[in-house]
Amino acid sequence: MTLLTLSANRGFAGAVNRGIEYALARGAQYIVLLNNDAVADSNWLANLIATADLHPTAGIITSKLLRYDRRHLDSTGDFYSSWGWAYPRGRDELDDGQYDTPDLEEVFCGSGGASLYRASMLRQVGLFDEDYFAYLEDQDIGFRAQLMGWTARYESTAVAYHHMMGTSATISNFGRYQAIRNCIYLYVKNMPGILVWKYLPKYMLGLALMGANDVRRRRFRRIAGAYLEAARNLPRVLVKRKQVQATRRVPVEYIDSILVHSLPPTQKGLVKVRNVFRRPREAPRPEQI
Repeated sequence: MTLLTLSANRGFAGAVNRGIEYALARGAQYIVLLNNDAVADSNWLANLIATADLHPTAGIITSKLLRYDRRHLDSTGDFYSSWGWAYPRGRDELDDGQYDTPDLEEVFCGSGGASLYRASMLRQVGLFDEDYFAYLEDQDIGFRAQLMGWTARYESTAVAYHHMMGTSATISNFGRYQAIRNCIYLYVKNMPGILVWKYLPKYMLGLALMGANDVRRRRFRRIAGAYLEAARNLPRVLVKRKQVQATRRVPVEYIDSILVHSLPPTQKGLVKVRNVFRRPREAPRPEQI
């Protein structure tokens, strides 16, 4: 075992990149990430590698992530919505095998907390974007991989147990701040041009609703800097966007087909609002006819 140390906190992206560089320099075929707040089953790694060997076009193989209670799901693969929100499939659901069938194996990307990355994919696509620091950097690298023609798969027999936000939960509003800033980076940097404009109204509505929710919860002042930081860094993100889009090898229609076009189920507040408007109108009472 080799322990790599850093002189400063480089966030998740910066830390894992140093380990990935070390492994790539020594000819690794696969790179596997496992969070410090996660524990893997004994056959977890073997099952990830077996799936990668069977599917050479898959650049990412992700695990079934369960909570520490070993009953509730954390993630069965990650997806990206045309609303501009990334989300883990199955989060908070009781696991009864509902995501263990072969037709659910293709996913948008994998959780950086417990996934395998093919070295040849990383050499082509690049490493994690360190501007993200923490949160959504795994969606970013997954999006870039999809744009370059790589796929991602979910392996239900590779099981790990995750104490969600076990590292960052003690830092007030840290996760919220990072997620808001990084969701802007993710959309601006990776969404193909035609789709940027096609889904911009939904995306802007989503940002407005997130802001309104933070105002309602009296925390907007503490995270407003996330929007300002994203705006300040926009020129650099646009430079990266140009580079990313120049390497796209798949049709825009393909990217559109692998996006989720409904509201992410993790956005429970907005889903409730939608359901109110979807309720069927009551039939008129006899005296109203």
